[in-house]
Amino acid sequence: MKPNGVALPPGAFPPPFVAPRWGTNPHIQTLAGKFLRPGPALAVTRERWDTPDGDFVDLDFLPDQGGPVVLVLHGLEGHTRRAYVLNSFRALTRKGMVPVGLNFRSCSGEPNRRARAYHSGETGDLGFCLERIARRFPGRPLGVVGFSLGGNVLLKYLGERGTGPAPSEVPGPLPDAAVAVSVPYDLAAGADLLARTTMGQVYNRYFLKSLLRKARDKAHLLADHVNLEALRKARTLREFDDLLTAPVHGFRDADHYYAESSSMLFLEHIRTPTLLLHSVDDPFLPPECIPLDTMAANPALHPVVTDRGGHVGFVGGGIRRPSFWAESSLSGFLEAVLAGKGADR
Repeated sequence: MKPNGVALPPGAFPPPFVAPRWGTNPHIQTLAGKFLRPGPALAVTRERWDTPDGDFVDLDFLPDQGGPVVLVLHGLEGHTRRAYVLNSFRALTRKGMVPVGLNFRSCSGEPNRRARAYHSGETGDLGFCLERIARRFPGRPLGVVGFSLGGNVLLKYLGERGTGPAPSEVPGPLPDAAVAVSVPYDLAAGADLLARTTMGQVYNRYFLKSLLRKARDKAHLLADHVNLEALRKARTLREFDDLLTAPVHGFRDADHYYAESSSMLFLEHIRTPTLLLHSVDDPFLPPECIPLDTMAANPALHPVVTDRGGHVGFVGGGIRRPSFWAESSLSGFLEAVLAGKGADR
């Protein structure tokens, strides 16, 4: 899909992604994205920020080069030390930008203090962090990158803030540019796809192992909100969301959570220049649920929808010398769009 009508600066729109012969299968792309990314060693400083509700989030900072600041959001059960996050840090740093990684609540290696944690529609912590980052780096251009769940959070936030005053529970400024990678735009359709496919069940088990371990660690906080015995028997993400995510975070059930939190509902309201990277063969979302018409109707959105790439894959080159199109694309877009921005912040 070509970019929308609003002109982009030279170099902003990425070149086509070409899957290598060994990487045309979506699951190979997805797993290659996990296992072939180098996860470079970087000099990172961690800071803990107390949130207004008595909890905390942990952020990782790289040395300040004086350029635009880019907040990076990880995916479901990820963290800032994941290879795709570190690889993005490196790509951004090479272009003179200053990456900051946000670990969602409970994702930094230590349980958070409250029963609530994070979910696909939780935008309050993102707004809180953007507000503090804007104060810390006054006048700097500001970008945000979100992967998978983090991309859904980002797009929902941008849509909430795109027109009119922000909801009182969602503080924070709008960034100057954004990139969202492999977003599950329709959360219900994505959860159901994972539940009914063979490889989807593998992904379900992978995520549930981590989610259920965290629930056990916080059982004393969850007991008044969650049927812990039933939760231990959960076998799909939808079951987990029905039993824990929904009741803890104020939703009636998983359907209500998905209906309120799916980013496809917020795309039309986005006014921030936003690059959308997605593959038709993403195994976490049925292809018919990619909101192509909504993307095309909003000139602030610049979708790049590829035939191949899997979920947060987009691995090119050879197995011994792979290349990573998503990181190259997001850093190029942000470098071009953020140039000269932010002076009036």
